[in-house]
Amino acid sequence: MDTGLALLTLLHILIPIYWLGGDLGAFYSSRFMVDAKRSVPERLMALTILNNIDMAPRTTLILAFPTGFTLAVVKGWLQLPTSAVVAVWVAGLVWLALAWTVHLKHGPAGKTYKQVDLAIRYLVLAALLASGVAGLIDIIAMPLFIALKLLVLAFCIFIGLLVRRQLVPLFPAIIDLKQNGANPEGDRAIKGVIAITQPTVMTLWIAVLIASYLGIATPL
Repeated sequence: MDTGLALLTLLHILIPIYWLGGDLGAFYSSRFMVDAKRSVPERLMALTILNNIDMAPRTTLILAFPTGFTLAVVKGWLQLPTSAVVAVWVAGLVWLALAWTVHLKHGPAGKTYKQVDLAIRYLVLAALLASGVAGLIDIIAMPLFIALKLLVLAFCIFIGLLVRRQLVPLFPAIIDLKQNGANPEGDRAIKGVIAITQPTVMTLWIAVLIASYLGIATPL
């Protein structure tokens, strides 16, 4: 038995598990954040829990490509040198460190890191789309399921960017909640944002399940 390959496969399998599990935890925590019957400290604690749990799907999204790419090379689905694998892992880990820095640094101190992270997401989105389409039309030699998984991962990044845009009105409402306490207008704003983002997040869950199915079915 190839222990290294088995561990790599396990790591790649854990990606959708922690992705969906983290999203489900954040989804559930949001219900406490919008509950006007709970005290402000309780609602803010729910927000803190939500933000921390959300780092699971943020982390797994970044690791999805390096683990899948390495498996594809090791199994011979992609004919690329080891140096390409090393480069992908270095880039992925740097991006992961940046994402965690954004999470840990708040306010003006984290603004630059956040802008760089956002730019990387757009670049990765474009690269995944281009690679997936190139694979479908045989410009790049790769199995069908890998091309489709690249497109699904690109879609997941797009959904993540969409959720960020949908969350913009939430931030002033949360600041108002912290500084002035709960009020009907602020509660409506928070509930409205959560109501908009929940269907988007559920769409993301479907995309992750599709990617998981493609990885199991491996339709060539």
